[in-house]
Amino acid sequence: MENYIVSARKYRPSTFDSVIGQRALTTTLKNAIVSGKLAHAYLFCGPRGVGKTTCARIFAKTINCQHLSADGEACNECESCMAFNEQRSYNIFELDAASNNSVDDIRNLIEEVRIPPQIGKYKVYIIDEVHMLSAAAFNAFLKTLEEPPKHAIFILATTEKHKLLPTILSRCQIYDFNRIGVNDIIEHLQYVAAKEGVKAEPDALMVIAQKADGGMRDALSIFDQVVSFTQGNITYKSAIDNLNVLDYEYYFQLTDMLLTNKVSDALLLFNTVLQKGFDGNHFITGLASHFRDLLVSKDASTLSLLEVSGDVKSKYRNQAQNCSPRFLFKAMKLCNDCDLNYRTSKNKRLLVELTLIECAQLTAPNDDVAEGHSPKIKPTFQQTTTQPSSQATAKPVAPAKPAAAPKATNTNVAKQPATPKSNPFPEEKKQTPTIQTVRLSDTSIKRIHQKSQGETAASEKTQPTAAEQTITNKPFSEADLDLAWREYAAALPVERKADAQRMMAIRPKLLDDNKFQIVVYNQLAAESMQSLSASIEESLHKKLQNSQVKMQIHVNEASEEKRAFTASEKLEVMLDKNNNLKKLQKKLGLELA
Repeated sequence: MENYIVSARKYRPSTFDSVIGQRALTTTLKNAIVSGKLAHAYLFCGPRGVGKTTCARIFAKTINCQHLSADGEACNECESCMAFNEQRSYNIFELDAASNNSVDDIRNLIEEVRIPPQIGKYKVYIIDEVHMLSAAAFNAFLKTLEEPPKHAIFILATTEKHKLLPTILSRCQIYDFNRIGVNDIIEHLQYVAAKEGVKAEPDALMVIAQKADGGMRDALSIFDQVVSFTQGNITYKSAIDNLNVLDYEYYFQLTDMLLTNKVSDALLLFNTVLQKGFDGNHFITGLASHFRDLLVSKDASTLSLLEVSGDVKSKYRNQAQNCSPRFLFKAMKLCNDCDLNYRTSKNKRLLVELTLIECAQLTAPNDDVAEGHSPKIKPTFQQTTTQPSSQATAKPVAPAKPAAAPKATNTNVAKQPATPKSNPFPEEKKQTPTIQTVRLSDTSIKRIHQKSQGETAASEKTQPTAAEQTITNKPFSEADLDLAWREYAAALPVERKADAQRMMAIRPKLLDDNKFQIVVYNQLAAESMQSLSASIEESLHKKLQNSQVKMQIHVNEASEEKRAFTASEKLEVMLDKNNNLKKLQKKLGLELA
């Protein structure tokens, strides 16, 4: 028991060929070693547990090997290789930047770099989690990293490359490590299981590989955990129980329920899943992944994207034949929306249940209640579109009620003029209401009096008489004018915010009964107000009930207030206002510093 070593350390690769899932990178490093084209600084970046530090150690051992093989691998027999394997080599230094991230730590490292190696050609410095170095430590490290001694090679490893300074990135050869594929992890786990005498089902190893999320170290750690739970006999059932993984059989059953619109059965299945201790968010994300796998299984060209065992793959292929692409697309969209809203929802269970109900309705018939199933809830927008149409058809029916008119004619003869209105109403509906309202709102009385003479002018002058019935030229006070002025300024759009602020600062002065004057302090403001004059007068005509209101603009540039900004200008203003302050200045001989 004292000699027990976890699988992640026991089966850690010692050669480039034994590294899993990084064939392109290991080949590049071996070719560089064989050709002797070694860089002075390398950067290994990628997710956790994919072999960054392992490759750095293998690289450090290989470049110091005294009997290098033809394919670029270390011999593991020379003194340098033996010292490395026994962890007593003085040519390889590992620094954990997470705990040694200060400037002093980097300075000590720089001092050690100057000492040449005693055995071998190179001294290799592996700095793990280099992104944890402080900004001052990075700056102290720049010069040495750019021009180190010939015997020094730096290998930086990090999981967060985006946190490194561009000056660090430009000094290194960058190697991006990829996540390890599920099949590669399964093959390695089968190798480890065979070495350890562990029986493992392929489906169980598939669950472990998917749980590892592309990291070999995580996969081996989970493997050791499941081995301890099962006493060396790993089955699919024991793996999902120990790793808290939801069985895919639930998703197959649930999909069949949704396809047949069995809402009640789907809700009961979800309740069973919750009782087993699974989270609703975990359930809905798994359902979305299941729909994705079904969509992938429908096409033979995308079947390779399905990372499951052979027996499960046949189940996906059979169920995918019963699912239409439209159902899968919309179901994936509903599950994805539920996943996005899950954290902010106050009733999380209800959110998942509503998603299941909507998924069950995707294949339901158009009838309100399917035979033997739960009622289908129609979308709200279908009801809102039918109601206006019924109201629109009901409006023309309203004029058809003059049947009640004869009762009024029998009792009162004076109501007979109501009958002519019912006859011309449908014909004159397009002319009289729309044209009169447009003329009254957009044409001012001033412009009507300036029309050309003749018969057309005479016919147009008949319309202002109708307007004069509403605008009776009432007298108004300066307070009424100021209120109407400010109401117009407040109603200006956002695009004319500057004009609105200018109008709020202006106080119109009444010159006589109908004319008023505004004062501006520059020509630019005058031009801006002139562009609004017609609209202002038209608005005041309506608000003040007077069609004779006129506006005059007066420019008073000389009266613009001069403000003091600098210290000397402020002192001059203070001396002008206070004579005692001027005497005090002369008496004491004070000057502005």
